[in-house]
Amino acid sequence: MPSLKKISITLSVAALTACASSPTGRSQIILFSDVQMSQLGAQSFEEMKAEIPKTKNQNKINYVQCITDALLPHVPIQGGFSEWEVVVFDSEQVNAFALPGGKIGVYTGIMEVAETADQLAAVIGHEIVHVTAQHGNERMSQAQLANIGMQVTSVALHDNDYRDLAMGALGLGVQVGVLLPYGRTQESEADIVGLEILAKAGFDPNASVTLWQNMAKASGGNQPPELLSTHPSHSTRISDLQAKIKQLPPSTNQAPDCERLL
Repeated sequence: MPSLKKISITLSVAALTACASSPTGRSQIILFSDVQMSQLGAQSFEEMKAEIPKTKNQNKINYVQCITDALLPHVPIQGGFSEWEVVVFDSEQVNAFALPGGKIGVYTGIMEVAETADQLAAVIGHEIVHVTAQHGNERMSQAQLANIGMQVTSVALHDNDYRDLAMGALGLGVQVGVLLPYGRTQESEADIVGLEILAKAGFDPNASVTLWQNMAKASGGNQPPELLSTHPSHSTRISDLQAKIKQLPPSTNQAPDCERLL
């Protein structure tokens, strides 16, 4: 498998117009192929498995796998890979993630906040959408375009009176806007689309609201202002989720009783 540092992408004028649409209809610039993203995701996942200990608690492994197995039939089929791999990491970190290539990581610490299977399903569904909506590809593409933009600007602006001002403005845009990891728009999109997957699988969509209420309590009120955060505020997330829940059609599926495995 090629090293992350060795994978290089040649961009052409045609590539700069590689537009796509997100699951909510939002326009995206996508410059990397499914295969390339899967390779990057798979390599990153292997590195994490080598560095972070995996839990030996088989009950927790079965629990997370049960929830994931219930969600995946309602996830769109992806290019670049055919199966999802799930690993439960033994860590107090309150987090979970999904990577291109069908890789899902859940830290045992998240189970202290996501107290039920329905709540953990909300977490895992959210992370899966980051992959299916190509948010990682979108972020990398934006980074590539930002680098090109700075290079072109540097060459084109010969007047030193304006060059520093223009480069500073572009740099500020890069720092505060374009390159924030999983910006608020992507996070909100993952919340809403993840909620749809959650409901289709038969989990209780109201658990997503409880989850973020728990997150707010766990943070102890130490969340940064929404304007300077890569995530929406807890109150914004809760409000958006509550509005979406009212629009969801009744599910014809019944989620499995995964909690019996704990």
